[in-house]
Amino acid sequence: MLYDKDIREPLFEYLESNFGKIRIIEEKQMGKSRADVVMVRDGSITGIEIKSDADTYQRLERQIQDYNRHFDFNYVVVGSSHAMHIEEHVPDWWGIITVDEGDDAKESADFYLLRNAKENPTVHHVYFRKRQIAFLWRMELAHIQELHEMPKYSGKSKKFIQDLIFEKVPEDILKRQITDELFERDYNTIADRITEYREAHSPKKKRRKRKPRVHV
Repeated sequence: MLYDKDIREPLFEYLESNFGKIRIIEEKQMGKSRADVVMVRDGSITGIEIKSDADTYQRLERQIQDYNRHFDFNYVVVGSSHAMHIEEHVPDWWGIITVDEGDDAKESADFYLLRNAKENPTVHHVYFRKRQIAFLWRMELAHIQELHEMPKYSGKSKKFIQDLIFEKVPEDILKRQITDELFERDYNTIADRITEYREAHSPKKKRRKRKPRVHV
């Protein structure tokens, strides 16, 4: 029996060898669910749900709704105990990858592509695209503003900046820039970057002029 922890690392190697240039992000919050794996490619974002042999379908319906709201393509990776029935539980545009225990010590897991993913039918809907731009951190949004020579709008909310970019940047260009930012994201330096961003963009506090004291 393969558990989630047995599947992840071999899965990442499988994805890299089959999809080329990718960036893997684990445990990404999306709506009321959490995506097990997010695979970033040039111009598209793929959600991947892992259902090991130890998992059930109890939460899958809710998870599918959230995956469909956020990702261009979706895959489910299932252990052999689910392989015969998984097609009944996911939409027909979802891709399916099955995983079995490897035959030797070199291969801890074997993967088989049962079905390729098709593009999410709602990918061009306005609300879908707004959910994807919400993946970006504030400094990543600021970089896109800079690329398009937009005003900084210091002091404005993150949602205000998201809506501004969404209105000003064409869909195909914005999608590529979102994935570019996710490719460049560095979790090791995030604390320093947040501090630098806040120092550079926080509004300067104006000193109040004190009235001169009058001594009688």
